[in-house]
Amino acid sequence: MTRLYADPARFSEDQLRGFAAAYPEHVTLVPGGVIRGKALPPGQVAVVVGGGSGHYPAFSGLVGSGLAAGAVVGNIFTSPSSRQAESVARAADAGGGVLYCFGNYAGDRMNFGMAQARLRDAGTDTRTVLVTDDIASAPAERDGERRGIAGDFTVFKVAGAAAEEGLDLDAVEAAARHANAATYSFGIAFAGCTMPGADAPLFTVPDGKMAIGLGIHGEPGVEDTDMADAPTIARILVDRLLAERPATAGPRVAAILNGLGATKYEELFLLWGHVSEALGAAGLTVVRPEVGELVTSLDMAACSLTLMWLDDDLERWWCAPADAPGFRRIPLPEVPAEPRTLPEAVPDLPVVQGDEPSRRAAATILAALRALRAALHDAAPELGRIDAVAGDGDHGRGMTKGVDAAVRAAEQADSRAAGARSLLSAAADAWADEAGGTSGVLWGVGLRALAQELGDTGPVDAVRAATGARAAFDAVTSLGGARPGDKTLVDALAPLVDTFTAAVGRADHAVDAFGRAAAEATVAADATAALTPRLGRARPLAERSVGTPDAGALSLALCARTVAELLAK
Repeated sequence: MTRLYADPARFSEDQLRGFAAAYPEHVTLVPGGVIRGKALPPGQVAVVVGGGSGHYPAFSGLVGSGLAAGAVVGNIFTSPSSRQAESVARAADAGGGVLYCFGNYAGDRMNFGMAQARLRDAGTDTRTVLVTDDIASAPAERDGERRGIAGDFTVFKVAGAAAEEGLDLDAVEAAARHANAATYSFGIAFAGCTMPGADAPLFTVPDGKMAIGLGIHGEPGVEDTDMADAPTIARILVDRLLAERPATAGPRVAAILNGLGATKYEELFLLWGHVSEALGAAGLTVVRPEVGELVTSLDMAACSLTLMWLDDDLERWWCAPADAPGFRRIPLPEVPAEPRTLPEAVPDLPVVQGDEPSRRAAATILAALRALRAALHDAAPELGRIDAVAGDGDHGRGMTKGVDAAVRAAEQADSRAAGARSLLSAAADAWADEAGGTSGVLWGVGLRALAQELGDTGPVDAVRAATGARAAFDAVTSLGGARPGDKTLVDALAPLVDTFTAAVGRADHAVDAFGRAAAEATVAADATAALTPRLGRARPLAERSVGTPDAGALSLALCARTVAELLAK
């Protein structure tokens, strides 16, 4: 949010103008904010929401059918003026009265309050419902002092749906108050947000800490505590909210896991998996949960959990259709009478029990995979750093995921007395499945080709191993298309295979031959620093990678050295 602006002082006006231009079918720009592009039916209550900018999709993004009739938009984290609030309400009014709904902040209360007085003086029945969902901002005995955070959305949604049903102003106001009384939120921040044009965030969270009880206007949390993993954070969020469960609450809840700008959707989905488990363990049924960004705070790295305890009315309004730029809800499809027939999972390959010589080879392979696991975990940070020079920086993480899966699969196959081929084939498939990406599939296909030559009977001698190494090289280059000089793992694989197979052809000692081959692969991997990539993700940034060796070649050479050291013992 600090990068794209024209005049920082006009950021709010400029973004609102662009927003209206992006959604002309939904909204019309008016002084002070936006209203629906299509007028309300005569006599419908106009639900007008609002507050400062910086919270998208609240507030402007929630203008549309089933939600707000208008949104008043102030400067960043600043209450709109009374004149702005009055202007938007007048434009949105369809003769059924106006319901103002906004978070419980002093500036908003004063400015919307003044606008309400003017509207009433002019003959427009106008009411106000404050959102007070944030349990961190005041104790339960003073809940009227609490501020509004992501619970804004549940109250807006209920009020908008009640108005859409055609209820009168008294009933819409009552619905909004009922929703607010049933709504509770709690949040955690990991980093502060930065105002447009500013060179520093409004607050910082100490390294290794997280701020408990965040606000949405750049306020820090009420306390700092040690950073925790996702399951722990889920328990904190759920436990804090369950501690305030109303005495009359039933088992059904609406839930919002809200991101505040820089906590991205994949993280939120991961966290929701743990939150939903915790809610289920508490005996709760979650009705149409929302996971995403609904009430943000510029680029704050943070999340919050909101629960609205449902009764029949609140559930109906929560599930009602809505269509706005920042939120769309369509009716759920009917559940089919008969469950879907799903295809069977991909069957595991049968494990062939090996004879005694093949079992000895399988034990060596398993020991080698375990040694690779240790070596790759040690090297993962450096491999990721090297990969990030001209790639996406995931090579170390992918290799560790692949080798971890390979070891697990090999151990399972070993427990069933698998021969060398079956054990290494299982490891190869697991490596490819778990690691993903280019390296994962290439390692999988290479190891699988090697495995096919080893067999499940008889000893694995030097000739079998050399034939398997050549088969692995052919499989990798056939699938990936790389050749030596392309700056890929093939630059290390080619000398490894060539040196080893040539030595075996001369009847050299196999262990010594593989040691020399691993040394040649290491030299070749280091030499890739001088190459320009011709394939893969690094190619668009080819010049940037010159001077840095290829991460895939380095990891392959590391694996070769690790196996050579194991065989030499």
